[in-house]
Amino acid sequence: MILAVDVGNTHTVLGLFDANEICGHWRVSTNPALTADELRVKISALLAGDERSWRDIEAVVISSVVPKVTSAYEEIALQVTGAQPMVIGPGLKTGMPIRYDNPHEVGADRIVNGVAALDAFGGPVVVVDFGTATTIDVIDRSGAYLGGAIAPGLETSAEALFSRAARLSKVDLEAPAKVIGTNTRASVQSGLLLGEAAMVDGLVRRVWDELGEHTTVVATGGLAPRMAGLCETIEHVDVDLTLRGLLLIWNRNL
Repeated sequence: MILAVDVGNTHTVLGLFDANEICGHWRVSTNPALTADELRVKISALLAGDERSWRDIEAVVISSVVPKVTSAYEEIALQVTGAQPMVIGPGLKTGMPIRYDNPHEVGADRIVNGVAALDAFGGPVVVVDFGTATTIDVIDRSGAYLGGAIAPGLETSAEALFSRAARLSKVDLEAPAKVIGTNTRASVQSGLLLGEAAMVDGLVRRVWDELGEHTTVVATGGLAPRMAGLCETIEHVDVDLTLRGLLLIWNRNL
């Protein structure tokens, strides 16, 4: 089995693949303070919960934006499989040309999402990833990655608001019934969630204008199921998009 690991700034998503099917899926907090030994114990417990163990894992493929955590997973993979894991970065075959000014600047997760979306929907396609940052990535009709936009994520915006506004208390990130909030709680929810949705729709429509055509739009990330229904431009939700992209890149580099 292949263990796919997507390390984000806030959460790490792990997927266990048997052939091309996901047979295990976990989301944990990203903690750079954990040693490789501590992280291995933590993941052992997750595997055991699904009646799996490290003995079931033949190889590991990693996408990461947190270098310290990347190193820990590399150490674990070497211990478990006896081989270095595949870490997404320059030099790997993705099957997707990168048109960014400096391809080395593109986050590994954005490339992996693009590969998965292109495989699933063809080009042109836009990926919206609701994470610590909300990212919008654009793949054109030829299958090339063009770039996109990076904005503060919903939870990041909420934390900044509550930490800087003394009279505002934290609220649940649930969509309000209407835009015009008639109390502080509903007003904050409207600004955060509906404001995030309006930003995404606005950026996607501007992307369409620049491309000269409408595209398929797919959402991923932990908040995608919650946010997609508030966005007018999002057609599909796939919370496993990054994991599927990792497996695709793994298979293309065998």
